[in-house]
Amino acid sequence: MSLISKSRGLLMEHEYEIPTIDEERYLKLFEGLDINADGRIDVHDLSEGMKRLGIPALPGHAQAFISKADTNKDSQLDFSEFVRFVSEHEKKLYLVFKNLDRDQDGHIDATEIINGFKHLGITIHRKEAENIVNRMDKDGTLKVDWNEWKNFLMFNPASDMRGILKFWRHSSFIDIGDDMAVPDEFTEDEIQTGAWWRILVSGGVAGAVSRTCTAPLDRLKVLLQVHATKSNQLGIVTGFKNMIEEGGIKSLWRGNGTNVLKIAPESAIKFMAYEQFKKVFSSNSSEGPHISQRFIAGSLAGAVSQTIIYPMEVLKTRLALRKTGQYTGMFDCARKILAKEGVRSFYKGYVPNLIGIIPYAGIDLGIYETLKTFYLQKHPDEPNPGIVVLLACGTTSSTCGQLASYPLALIRTRMQAQAAISDSSVQLTMFGLFKTIIKEEGVFGLYRGLAPNFMKVAPAVSISYVVYENIKRIIGSK
Repeated sequence: MSLISKSRGLLMEHEYEIPTIDEERYLKLFEGLDINADGRIDVHDLSEGMKRLGIPALPGHAQAFISKADTNKDSQLDFSEFVRFVSEHEKKLYLVFKNLDRDQDGHIDATEIINGFKHLGITIHRKEAENIVNRMDKDGTLKVDWNEWKNFLMFNPASDMRGILKFWRHSSFIDIGDDMAVPDEFTEDEIQTGAWWRILVSGGVAGAVSRTCTAPLDRLKVLLQVHATKSNQLGIVTGFKNMIEEGGIKSLWRGNGTNVLKIAPESAIKFMAYEQFKKVFSSNSSEGPHISQRFIAGSLAGAVSQTIIYPMEVLKTRLALRKTGQYTGMFDCARKILAKEGVRSFYKGYVPNLIGIIPYAGIDLGIYETLKTFYLQKHPDEPNPGIVVLLACGTTSSTCGQLASYPLALIRTRMQAQAAISDSSVQLTMFGLFKTIIKEEGVFGLYRGLAPNFMKVAPAVSISYVVYENIKRIIGSK
């Protein structure tokens, strides 16, 4: 019996009827994707098949497509499963097409593409919109009809407008140790299917592993921020030497436990707060939040999460700076601080930390959007950015945001540590510390510890990505 007969038999068996013309189209497509001609498509078949057919896809699209269409959960698709999913997917794509087609002429032009991107809070130039149309336009009309739209997006697992257009998004697995970035945007599809929590969990685990692997550099950064001066010449080599001599190799990870523990509550609080603020700022708009609204919502969400978990930031700093035998652990540290310094000590440095969220989030978002626009202008014929581009843009924007807010981060750390390192009962304020540092060490003094902070970026991002992808696969994130 031929594959066609078997396939039609499967459709009859499942009582799923489709027009003959569509069945033949689906069958031709299925056979083109079935690389080894065994009547089934797995992730490898789909990935290779899409490359052969010139179908654009982002990393993970093939796995997401298989996962959604695989009703019997055997990690592959027979023709019946393929037809069921593709036919339903096309119906949803058609609704999006009709929604974008504002003048209802059966075509989508550059102006309508620009309006579609506004739903993501992304402003693009007309030239960029025309380039997007050109990628889909096969007949040279400078417009996209239904068939061109359908064929271009057939294997994009998202079927809502935000998911389809949202090729550009911050990568949630990028964790360089600071927690002031604007949270990820999740598509309606991710929210409805529950994929959002898997992404958050994967990002959290990736962040924990990444922070643990780069913890020695992070502790060195804190040490230099607090103790390095012009006179003592404390640097990277001498800093590591002093830490090892004082507490051994194990001491390089002091404060890491607290740093890892705060990932989960902070991510959850920030995500929930961001979603609520986003609803408030875009409640009167059907287009969703624009970039300015995302910036405000993200900054406020960061402020809420930092306010709640800030005592853990103080504990992390104190534990990183502790001497051998000073504290037995996080709870002992908290108990001694409370007894000796009072509750207010758990919020030392809170103001510069809060102020630092604004330049970090603003520059992070602004540079990311600038890099995105630059890439689209320079590569108009590439349908989607690859993982290398996403990593480069996300890492660059996050690093620049961190650089801009670094003086405030240093002041925050010194305020957190003042009571532990000074015998004086008088502790300097934020402005007092700024004035003293600039007077004694110059502007350079506000950037003590910056070198080890940047040294950890490359390994942190690499480790985060590898762990993120593996955890996503283990927990079945689509």
